[in-house]
Amino acid sequence: MDADSNDPSYAGTLRAALTESLVAEGAIRDARIADAFRAVPRHLFVPQVPVELAYTDDVVLMKRDGSGIAISSVSQPTVVALMLGQADVQPGHRVLEIGSGGYNAALLSELTGPDGAVTTIDIDQEVTARAWRGLEAAGYPAVRVRQADGEFGCPEHAPYDRIVVTVTAWDIAPAWVQQLAPGGRIVVPLRMRSQTRSTAFDLVGAAESGTSLESRSMTVCGFVSMQGEGAGDERFVSLHGGRVKLSFDEDQAGQPLPPERVLDRRPVTQWSGVLMNREEPLSDLDLWLASTLPGFCVLVAEQRAVEKGLVSPVPRWGASAAASASSLGYLTARPTADPDHVELGVIAHGPDARAMARSFAGEVRYWKENQRDGAGPTVRIYPATFSPAALPAGFRLRKRHHQVVVSWPE
Repeated sequence: MDADSNDPSYAGTLRAALTESLVAEGAIRDARIADAFRAVPRHLFVPQVPVELAYTDDVVLMKRDGSGIAISSVSQPTVVALMLGQADVQPGHRVLEIGSGGYNAALLSELTGPDGAVTTIDIDQEVTARAWRGLEAAGYPAVRVRQADGEFGCPEHAPYDRIVVTVTAWDIAPAWVQQLAPGGRIVVPLRMRSQTRSTAFDLVGAAESGTSLESRSMTVCGFVSMQGEGAGDERFVSLHGGRVKLSFDEDQAGQPLPPERVLDRRPVTQWSGVLMNREEPLSDLDLWLASTLPGFCVLVAEQRAVEKGLVSPVPRWGASAAASASSLGYLTARPTADPDHVELGVIAHGPDARAMARSFAGEVRYWKENQRDGAGPTVRIYPATFSPAALPAGFRLRKRHHQVVVSWPE
């Protein structure tokens, strides 16, 4: 294996195979992006793993913090490809990448060409040093590598035609908007109600007190969280000794919480009649429920909680839930006669369980009848100073720096 690992032609064969699989799966739809994937030697950015693993469609963890939480990684190629498609980087563009690793910066350099410029920044000096070594080894010395807190961008090389953020952000930093060129685009994994979507935002003109952004595309993704000034404050509430947890966003500090042992109350189950293919993503439904359910949160359960019968099986990333001061309900599913499909339902506990389950299941049915096959939501970002009375209709989130409006088509 060692000989093969050092053979450029062997690595090139693996790289070509990975690229073709991404094209076949639809993750790459642009020939220029495919050419970039064929050109950039990913294994030079993850030298600690065998070359074969470097060209699998998987994330490579690079660093954990003292508590074991992942804080740096080289992203999964599928996600990288989808975000590059969202960014629509053109030759000659000036690009800022926030959250470095080197590999994505090299791909961006291929797309901008010799007339463009790529700057990649990271708050962690160890990460930027590793990125610089990889870029030098791979033949991309022109990429600027800077150690900086991503919350403040990199003003020395602004303005940028594209800003690509490769860490989960809870808000859009004002510096990103200020450093974006007219007609520019920001692609960022934005967290809304404990759900992360890579969202492409375009500048759409001047708002009353600043510039507004509007989404052009969204795709579900997962990234390590932003550090420094822009770090979000996701809040976990423990139930039943920590075997079950509820995740709330930073702006839900005043949300009423159910009793710690609410799951001991007899459950009420309400089936919706809505069938889902087992392979069909629930992401749009989850965002719809976040937009419409009072007390929305995400329920995460340890396996022992399932084994003890406290909760029904839920995905490892959690299930959409709704909490009140007395009750708790969460999304569940059961098999159907068709092994490829499940029926969605709601399990609720507490004195208001029956009404909560009925309302929750009603939103699932409404989504199926009115939104399931639609265009999906549009997300708009407005400055914090923008008059709430002038905001468009939709679900509103108040962030630190901005107001977010999630609008669904009629």
